Order: sequence, then C-alpha cells, then structure tokens
Amino acid sequence: MKRDRKNDLNGVLLVDKPAGMTSHDVVDRLRAATGMRRIGHTGTLDPAATGLMILCLGAATRLSEFLTGLDKTYEGVMRLGIVTDSYDLDGAVLEEHLPPDLDCETIQDACRPYIGDIMQTPPMVSAVKIEGKRLYERARKGEVVERPPRPVTVFEFTVKEYTPPDAYFIVRCSSGTYARALCHDVGQDLGCGAVLASLRRTAVGRHRIESAATLDALADREAVEAQLTPMGEALDLPEVRIVDAARRVFVNGGAVDRNELM
Repeated sequence: MKRDRKNDLNGVLLVDKPAGMTSHDVVDRLRAATGMRRIGHTGTLDPAATGLMILCLGAATRLSEFLTGLDKTYEGVMRLGIVTDSYDLDGAVLEEHLPPDLDCETIQDACRPYIGDIMQTPPMVSAVKIEGKRLYERARKGEVVERPPRPVTVFEFTVKEYTPPDAYFIVRCSSGTYARALCHDVGQDLGCGAVLASLRRTAVGRHRIESAATLDALADREAVEAQLTPMGEALDLPEVRIVDAARRVFVNGGAVDRNELM
C-alpha cells in the first residue's frame, strides 16, 4: 500500500554531525525524531569526522543530486610521521617515522602541487566501487586492488599552522575529493608519511556550518520543522520565464519551444 506523504515535512536541513556516528546514523536519528522515512543525506562524512551534513526531507529529496555535487570546505589536522592503510588514525599503522625539521612554509610547498585539477587515487578504505564491490569491503578481507585515479579539483589547500607533528589546514575542493588522500600524498612527498588526524566540514556550496543545528537540538518533529530551509531557498539555480500560453504544457511535462521563453 502506498504511504500517505501529505504530513511529511518538506525542506533541507543543515546538521552539525558529531564524531563517532556514520552518516546513516544521523539519518536514522532524524527519522526517529520526525516519524518520516523519506529522508536522505547529500554526501557522507567518515564516522570520525564532524561538521556540516545536508539532509533532504520529503519532497526535497528531489534536490539531492544538485546538493551532492556542490563544492566542500574542510578544516583538518594532518599528522606527520605515520602511515596507515586507511590514511587516517582509524586504520592499521603501516609505518612510523620521526618527521624531519619542517616549518609551515615547507609543508605548504608540498601541498601546492595538489591545488588545481588533479588525478587522485582513492584510499583502499573507501566507499568507491570497483567491479561492483566497495573498496572498504575488499580491505576488510585483506585485499589491496588497483584503484584508477579520478579527476578532482582542489581550489584551496592552505596550511594555517604547524605544531609538530600536526599541520592545521583548510581545503576547499570538488565533491568526491578525499582529504585523507591529500594528507597521505603530501606525507609521501615529504618522505615521512602523514595521516588525517581530524576533519571538520565547514561548508557545502554556500551553506555554512554556522547555520547548522546539532543533533541534540533536533530531538523532535517541531524542532526539525523550525530548522528547515524551504526548497526554493536551498539552491542557486538559473531561472527562466515562460509565456502564459505555454505554462500548462510545461507543468504537465511537455517540451517548451525557445520562442516561448520570456
């Protein structure tokens, strides 16, 4: 039997994800709070990561594909002198080294080649599918497979501070970029290895973490409804106007001729 959706909440919700939860855990919490099943997120965060998640509720799930592809901004910590199989602190340690005598400028120089349009090899422990299987599923079985590099864009990769062995950075990048892979690659170039020690997503497109609510503040349906962004305000999309005579054709899914645009 088809579910009655007339009482669904419809809109976009900005959530500040805490550490220790999967993105699916966050969705489940919101489903419990609202009594709705029709909720989806627009881009995962690793369990250890915190920060901005955008959730689509009700009819707003139709916007998911547009929000998923937006650029992301992160603040993170790159720890030098260690290599793990997951490129972060959750993985098995493969190597440990004493970092050389470095300063902020030297680390920034190592980051510079990764700014711009680059080809990035995803971590073995990731959700990327190869031959129909998630890489992390293969990694759990001890497999290491060849991962084709993928095109990504890094708009900014700035080292803000270095307190050995930790380099504090900001990265602004296209969707699908792995910040932990950036840390790993920089560590290899420096000759001492590096992992992602912490990560916080601070922006998705024009949406900022300052506008997000904590999960604790979204404990019930009323709290969620008060925090919702209307669908019409969630995206910056191009706008066209059509002549009145063509409006009925358009809303019923018909094609509109160019000369019927205003």
